[in-house]
Formats: sequence, structure tokens, C-alpha cells
Amino acid sequence: MLTLRPQLLPINDSDVVLDLGCGEGRHSLGLQHIHAEKNVSFIGVDISKQDLLTAQQRKSDFAQEQQTARLNFICSNGLSLPFADNSFSHVICSEVLEHIHDYQGFLEEINRILKPGGQLCVSVPRAWPEKICWYLQKAYYQVEGGHVRIFNGQYLRKEIQSHGYAFMKKHGAHALHAPYWWLRCMFWHRGDNYFPVKIYHRFLLWDLFKKPLLTKILDALLNPVMGKSLVLYFYKL
Repeated sequence: MLTLRPQLLPINDSDVVLDLGCGEGRHSLGLQHIHAEKNVSFIGVDISKQDLLTAQQRKSDFAQEQQTARLNFICSNGLSLPFADNSFSHVICSEVLEHIHDYQGFLEEINRILKPGGQLCVSVPRAWPEKICWYLQKAYYQVEGGHVRIFNGQYLRKEIQSHGYAFMKKHGAHALHAPYWWLRCMFWHRGDNYFPVKIYHRFLLWDLFKKPLLTKILDALLNPVMGKSLVLYFYKL
């Protein structure tokens, strides 16, 4: 389930796309599937070798015979990427910056490797749903590798623009996931098998696999105000 909207990230033949902080490859694999017949190179980068092993396994599981688009995973620190200047047509950095102490360094490195005219898609947790999680449970953000800050969306937008980007569009995503994390934080020490948490998780799985009209409508109505993720799109001047 993608956080970004593929139609807002037009990918063409010969493009090179970086998924920075790709984790287990959700966006890399999803976009490769969507653009399978195009001559596109996708590169997923993450610092976690374990997540990259999972991503590589998923790539093998979902490999298509008739697939032109290429996808490779690389283990690297996002503050010092092994790529030349102006290497990429698009950069995706989804749900990553909130984990990084030196996120400004991440933005500078993205600016170095993205071509002029290239697109940048950034998503971070929306501030007010995230603040509820922090209020309900300190362990939510104090775990190793957890969130180290809550972003003000307007401030982050201006900060990215200050690096030489033009803002294009924004939207919310995963509104139905916000209550799950509130429940998870509320009953943190009871675990994710505690009845209210477990039932809501089943609801999310039903939504993911069945894609009913009801949840599509709810998501569309709620995303602008309580989408757990805020997604921002820019192009480099």
C-alpha cells in the first residue's frame, strides 16, 4: 500500500528513481510493478541490512517474466550516498526524516543527487495525530530507531523549498491507520494481540485486501484532516 500517489510522480522511460530509506521495499516494489513495462531503473537504499534482505526476498517472490523495469537494493547511509551528482530523475523519501537526527544533511544529499527538473516526494507523520501517540506512550518514540521529532508540515515545506525546490502538491494518506496507532499506544504494554488493537488491525487488513467502497470513501473524506502521513511533492529548480 503506497503512501504517495503514483499519478503525481510521472515516471518515464530512461528515468532513474531512488527510494531513499526504502525499508522492506514497499514503494520500490510497488512502483516497479506499476511501471513494469517501462525502461526505468529503481534503486532502493536503506541502512538496515535485515530490511533489505526482506525487500530482496519480496522482489524474488513477485518477479514477473515480462518486466523491463529494473530494481536493485543497496545498503548505504543516506548522509553519504554512493552516487554521482545529478544522478536521479526522482527521489522518494517516505516516512524517513522523522527518524533522522541530521535530517538537514539528508536533504542536502538529496539535493546533490537529484537532477535539475527532477521530482522529490517526501512524506512524514502528520503533526497532530503524531502528538497524540507521543502523549499516550513515551515508548512509541523512545524505542531504538524510533521517531526523534514531530514535523510541522508548513515548516518542512518551506525548509525544502529553501534548498531550491518549487512546491507542487500535498495530500494526506492512511487516515484509517491513525486510530490504530492511538489504540496501540494506549495499550502499549498489553501488546498488539490485545483485543481492541487486534480487532482494529483485522479491519485494516480487510481494507487492504478487499478494498471495499466504504473504506475508500472514509479514507478520501478523512485524509485531508487526519491522514497519518503528510505527503509533499516538489521539483528541483
